[in-house]
Amino acid sequence: MKRKCMQQFHINWNKVMSYIQNNFSIEGKIDIIGIIYLIGIQELGKGKNRFFNKEDKINILHIAICRILEPFGYYLFLGKDQEGWPHYILKNKIPFNPEEQLFLIKKAIIRYMNDENIIE
Repeated sequence: MKRKCMQQFHINWNKVMSYIQNNFSIEGKIDIIGIIYLIGIQELGKGKNRFFNKEDKINILHIAICRILEPFGYYLFLGKDQEGWPHYILKNKIPFNPEEQLFLIKKAIIRYMNDENIIE
């Protein structure tokens, strides 16, 4: 059963990677931070023709992490501020093991892409 779940995970992750490479003009392979950044821009809704400073970019990554981990019970959405930036609070500690974190984040990205009807 676990082997079948892992096979499905890899199939779904490949769908995510294919979607990103087919829909964005990205040369080479995009890394996980790039995918998280794209999700953050999507959630912020202010990416087109806008310059973001370093602090904004870090906040965009934070928005994406919070948003994709919210369905897993790690974050709670509080609302948006006057400028439209979403805010979250941490509900549960995220696993510290880097391998567990990476797997969790990839699962969360897959779920996000499915929930948003970006991939099937």
